[in-house]
Order: sequence, then structure tokens, then C-alpha cells
Amino acid sequence: MSHLVAAIDQGTTSTRCMLFNHAGRPVGMRQLEHRQIYPQPGRVEHDPLEIWERAQQVITGALQKAGAVAADIAAVGITNQRETTVVWDKNTGRPYHNAVVWMDTRTDHIVADLARAGGQDRFRAQTGLPLAIYFSGPKLKWLLENVPGLRVDAEKGNALFGNMDTWLIWNLTGGPHGGRHITDVTNASRTMLMNLETCQWDDGIIQTMDIPRLMLPEIRPSGDPAFYGFTRPAGPFGGEIPVCGDLGDQQAATVGQTCFAPGEAKNTYGTGCFMILNTGPEIVPSKSGLLTTVCYKFGDELTVYALEGSIAITGALVQWLRDNLKLIDSAPEVETLAKTVDDNGGIYFVPAFSGLFAPYWRDDARGVIVGLTRYVNKGHFARAALEATAFQTREVLDAMNADSGVALKALKVDGGMVHNNLLMQFQADVLGVPVIRPQVAETTALGAAYAAGLAVGFWQNTAEMRQNWGMDKTWQPSADDAARTKGYRQWKKAVTRTFDWVES
Repeated sequence: MSHLVAAIDQGTTSTRCMLFNHAGRPVGMRQLEHRQIYPQPGRVEHDPLEIWERAQQVITGALQKAGAVAADIAAVGITNQRETTVVWDKNTGRPYHNAVVWMDTRTDHIVADLARAGGQDRFRAQTGLPLAIYFSGPKLKWLLENVPGLRVDAEKGNALFGNMDTWLIWNLTGGPHGGRHITDVTNASRTMLMNLETCQWDDGIIQTMDIPRLMLPEIRPSGDPAFYGFTRPAGPFGGEIPVCGDLGDQQAATVGQTCFAPGEAKNTYGTGCFMILNTGPEIVPSKSGLLTTVCYKFGDELTVYALEGSIAITGALVQWLRDNLKLIDSAPEVETLAKTVDDNGGIYFVPAFSGLFAPYWRDDARGVIVGLTRYVNKGHFARAALEATAFQTREVLDAMNADSGVALKALKVDGGMVHNNLLMQFQADVLGVPVIRPQVAETTALGAAYAAGLAVGFWQNTAEMRQNWGMDKTWQPSADDAARTKGYRQWKKAVTRTFDWVES
């Protein structure tokens, strides 16, 4: 009898496969990194074939660690780095170009051109999104305009587009031999091509961006009892398993945190930082610089929407300290280094490496370090890097409180950085609310498993999933209001120093 659900979590820096039991506990996992390709300043790419190879390796590895075979797996769910854009030949499976990663800035001129008629909010009423380099639609437009032969093949129906979820589903279900070209509503909502109300591609926006309709995948529910397709016996799972769960990574973490009621929120600390507030079946337009997006849709149930605050660089800043500046040898060392000082030494680090996302949406911003004196040492750099994550989260929470009209009383957190106790305590201090870490901190993969398991009846309903959630640790705010206000005020001042750095 099938007693496990598999989740493939394809992230910005790595891919992993996790197997979960009915209690929502991982019983097998393997994870592998892939290359970060930087062809020129501001450009970030991934090799889709390398990612597919890594996906196959981690599937095999997770099965081996759990001692499991295909017959033990009830369903497969996918979760993925959103907005990262792939185009490939449906007849050969060969990508036309490296994947253009969500933080890539090459589409700034396309975004500016589109904004000339209608401004930054030109498509916000339909999509819930401002015009920004972040989203897939402008990236796809860039590829169509710059990759020789792509537009011709796209108009013939031979070139396919998708985020990483679509690329993996297509390969898992057969690739050139009958692979299913599918995405879910959460990933589609990040393309700037889907209408939020209909949850279908918006013909007007597609025409404006000059994107051939034949390239676009079919949009399906995040957990689909009709299944997207089946894994192939010759594939890495070694048998036929329904592939029926698909969620963008941040929505998957929201499901993994069981934020199923309107007003519940979570914050994920990964390469970037992403806070999502469930708004139920209501589409809530943002007036404070947030995104209105799809939270999830299970089968024939109503679509659930959310407000999201997206921060581009948080964990990636720690990687930058490690890989570019060589201040640390491994990411966890940043906490030890930061603890060598009592405060940030008066410096503030605004990591606008790809511009600023929520709540500013400034493509012209670039990173700054302000307040430098001879007193500052590498411990202050480490401390300021961690504080940058907490301050950016405070900005998003303030915007979320303003849009929702409800002050958040506690924040559920997940992702790799939540094991940094210094950061989590500072986060609670800056927000002035408790910060709560669940027992299963890697909730992104769990959310994908929940979506797939729900579709096949492995879990009967969301209430059953809620019973699996358990608290691991809570950080209570300890800083006084005066200290909290002064640091945040200085941070806001530092942010203004990043504006207008890139000149058109």
C-alpha cells in the first residue's frame, strides 16, 4: 500500500526530493546544488538540463535513503522557484537558451517600454502585479526578441514556455514522448500573463507583449484529482505515479504552514524573503506596494488569493559574504561572526543587487552600505547583513498591515535562515510580535506534498493537515520601542540612498 508522498522542490540554488509520511514528517531526502551563471552584470541564468539531471539524481537518492520504491509513493508534487523562465523545443527537449532567473535584470528596458502607456500599474487590475523585471512575461518577451529562431518555432507550436514547474512536469511525464505541458494557478499568476479573476491567460496582455499563445501551458489547479499525468517507468521513480500537485515555492510554504484561514500569514527565509497573507476567496488590491496573487486552488474548490511581499535578497546576501567577499566559509558561520559584536557598528546594508522589490519596486536601485567608519569590522558586516533581512521584513509587514487593516499578532517562519537564532530574535524585536518556527521548517516541500496528497485522498482535508503542524520554537520580542524605532528609522534612510543609481 502506498504510504508516502513525494515532493520535488526546485529552488534557486538547489533541487531536492523529499518523501513524507501521513504525519507530514520527512522519511527520505536528497538535495543537490546547481550552477549560478552570471553572463554579465545583472544577468542570472540556470541550465535547465542541469536542473533536470539534478532532479533525477535527488529522486533516486531520496528513494534509496527511505528504502522506498514506486509502489510506496501515492502521488508526486512539484514546487519551484517562481518567475524563472524556460523555453524549449517540444520535439527534442532541448532548451533554446539558459533559464532566465527571477532576479535577472535584463528586461528593464522592456518593462520601461511597457510602462510608457499606462505606467507601472498598467496591468495591475488584471494581474495584481506591477510592471517589474521580476515576472516571467517580460522575460519571455526578451527571449522571443533575442534568441534566433525562437519566435518562428513558437508561432508553429514547436517551442514551449514554462516556469521550472512546467519544465519538470513535462520531463517527468514523458518529455518529447508525450510530456504534459501544464502549470498551476499559482505559477501562472507570477507570469503577468494570467487574469486573476478568470485564472486563465489574458488575451489582451498576451497580445500587448506579442507572445504566441501556442507557447503557453494549460493552467490547472494546484492540487488536481484529475492528475496532470503519470511518471514513466523508465524515469527516476521507476514506475507510474500520478503527478497531481504543483505550487510556486512561496505558496507551497503557505500550504505547508497550514495557513488555510484568511488572515493567516507566513514568512519564508531563503534566497529571498517572501511573506504571504491568506485573503480567502477575495481579491484584495494592494495600495501599499504588495502583490495580489493566487495562494492556492484545490480541485473544484474556490480559488484562494493572497497578498505577498517579495524581497529579492536575504539568504543570497549571506552567500555573497561567503562566495564574493570570503568573510565566511559556510553560511551558518555568519551567526558566529555576527555574535562577535554587540551591534551593527552604525552600518546599514541594503542589498538591492537586482533593484528593490516590495514595497518599493525600484528597478533603478542598487545595493549600498552606509555609515562606514574606521571602527567597523567584519563582525559588523555580518550583523548588518542579518539585520537587513529583518528590516526588509518589517517594511513588508507594515505594508501588509496597511492593506489588510489587521495587525499581525504573530509570524510563522520557515526556510533555511530560521535556524539562525540571532536573526530570529532580532526579527521578533524589530516586528514587536512573536516569531514562531514549526517542527518541520522546510515547509515548501511539505506544501507540495500536501497538494498532491490531497488530490489522491492521502490526506482527506485541510483539517487533517493542520493536525500535523507543530511548534518547534518561539522568539518573543525583547527590544524596547525606542531602540526598535531608531534602528528602523536609520534603515529607511539607508534605503533612500539606493534610489536612481541606474541611469536610463
